Amino acid sequence: MSGHGGSPFSTPQSLFDWLSPRLPADSLSSWGVKPGTKNVHNLWLELSEGETSLLDSTPPIRTVNVVTVRVLGKDKLILVEAGQELSDGSFRDRFRPLSEKMKPHESVEEAVARAVKEELGSMAVRIVPGSYQKKLEERDSASYPGLPARYVLHSVDAWVDGLPDADFVTEEKEEYEDSDGTMGLEKAVSVRKHIWKWVSSDSFSC
Repeated sequence: MSGHGGSPFSTPQSLFDWLSPRLPADSLSSWGVKPGTKNVHNLWLELSEGETSLLDSTPPIRTVNVVTVRVLGKDKLILVEAGQELSDGSFRDRFRPLSEKMKPHESVEEAVARAVKEELGSMAVRIVPGSYQKKLEERDSASYPGLPARYVLHSVDAWVDGLPDADFVTEEKEEYEDSDGTMGLEKAVSVRKHIWKWVSSDSFSC
């Protein structure tokens, strides 16, 4: 079986046509409609950016390399993303550390620095020596119902300077630029706000 990576589909519509016979109709039709989900345009952008690959199977398997940053705070606290507000007005629970899809050929250190800058602001980050761990998780994707996902998780502990001591919210700029007018489907759903909370490391593990 072959994998699809890079830009194998010229338009979101061509991706939709490829997915349609490989996924249950009720699953695919819920993308971007069910609160908290993303749409075919999002998946097409992930493929175009090289952030995701698809295994040509039934159903296809989406593989993503993800960097996970356990930001350490005072008094054994860890920063978690409690939830996200999406551009369509929906809200989805997260309760996980700062996580970001890795770009092609990006090192873990580069991905950590980018994730912290994009989601927490331009702040100094120091990775805790010896904290790196790698593991594989396979589960259904919350963003794309019916599409199995294989996550290669690269996790580190880190200190980030300049964060508030209390819970806080950050806003994110558009995740992808609308580069041309060839979009065959509705625009991608993007994250507008991240809700961050400090939790006890004793009650949380990732």
